[in-house]
Amino acid sequence: MLRIAICDDETDSRDSLRIQLEKIINSESEDIVYEFLSGERTVSFLKKHPGEIDLLFLDVEMSGINGMKTAGNIREFDKSLMIVFVTGYADYVFDGYQIGALDYLMKPVTIEKLLPVYKRVRELLLQNEGANFVLKNTEGLYRFPYEDILYFYSDRRLVNLVTAKGSYPFYGKLDVIEEKVGVSFVRIHQRYLVNEIKVRHIGNSSIIISGVGGETAELPVSRALKEAATEKLARAMLRG
Repeated sequence: MLRIAICDDETDSRDSLRIQLEKIINSESEDIVYEFLSGERTVSFLKKHPGEIDLLFLDVEMSGINGMKTAGNIREFDKSLMIVFVTGYADYVFDGYQIGALDYLMKPVTIEKLLPVYKRVRELLLQNEGANFVLKNTEGLYRFPYEDILYFYSDRRLVNLVTAKGSYPFYGKLDVIEEKVGVSFVRIHQRYLVNEIKVRHIGNSSIIISGVGGETAELPVSRALKEAATEKLARAMLRG
């Protein structure tokens, strides 16, 4: 699934780009999920909903903070979002690449201009498909790189995915998640599954792991899983 957003302060420009996109996307699995009227709203939303958007079409010439400033603000907390600038002036192109833009499109945007960018985005998503964990909850769809996940913990029917930015609950079973995420995540307890590279200390009955906001968290290690879990975690810590 490809989640797309458009940020442009001109209604006609947003409508025009959306119409062109609707001609080429797979409507069964892809959506243009959001449209933003300003850079400020875009930044605010993305901070609160990490991983929910894969691709952002961002107008350069906007009132308030312009597209370049918007992209710079986004890169302070999100390095992986694919950004494509939409502009009427070629002067901004070099600046766009400096802040990690995937590409740029000159206005007016036509299918002929859009299609190569779209194909490139699809290829990149396919390449990275195995490196992300996707969840869906009442807030929307989220995609997290495995390297950003600290740990999972279950609470009855809910599982919480924890990153440095916060905790994201969704319905699931920890056993199923353990099979999906692979060997880099270690089961330390019936309720806890941790990313081995995030563990900072191994104790007798608990571990210290990176937590929300740069803090650390202490999680219990069950007796039944202690031997296998501590062996795997110790090897990971020795590898650095």
